[in-house]
Amino acid sequence: MLKNFRDKIALSGVAVLGIGIALLIFTFISAYGFLTQNLSIIASEDLMQTFGGALAPLIATCIHIMYLGVMGWIGSLITIRGVTIIVNAPKVEAVPVQKPAAPQPKPLPQNAKTAPAKETKPSEPQIVVIPPEEVAQPQSQPQNDQQKNNSQQQQT
Repeated sequence: MLKNFRDKIALSGVAVLGIGIALLIFTFISAYGFLTQNLSIIASEDLMQTFGGALAPLIATCIHIMYLGVMGWIGSLITIRGVTIIVNAPKVEAVPVQKPAAPQPKPLPQNAKTAPAKETKPSEPQIVVIPPEEVAQPQSQPQNDQQKNNSQQQQT
């Protein structure tokens, strides 16, 4: 059945994913049923009786909405965990099956007159270092600049 550890992890991930999806489906079916209920508007002459009659269904509706929110949140968390388990399951490296090598025919001896092949070494890349140049930046004195600006503004 399950031959290795990865299959067991993948199966547990699929099970958690299925539970999460089932909870989400149940939540959406509950929400659809809640939204299709018959809503009635209470009309009465007595204001206290109207608020009393409207407050109980309002509290029940708030509890139902919170229930649906928590169920949707838990269902989505469980679904995310299932996907995470499946994705992060350890990878099984396939071991290549080695076929027996067929004997290769021996090369025929060549004439002794052939020149030996020249070995070429791969050329290494050259590194060029360019030192940064120093740039002189004029530093102005802020007090003198402010005094000049003030005097120019006063003259105008």
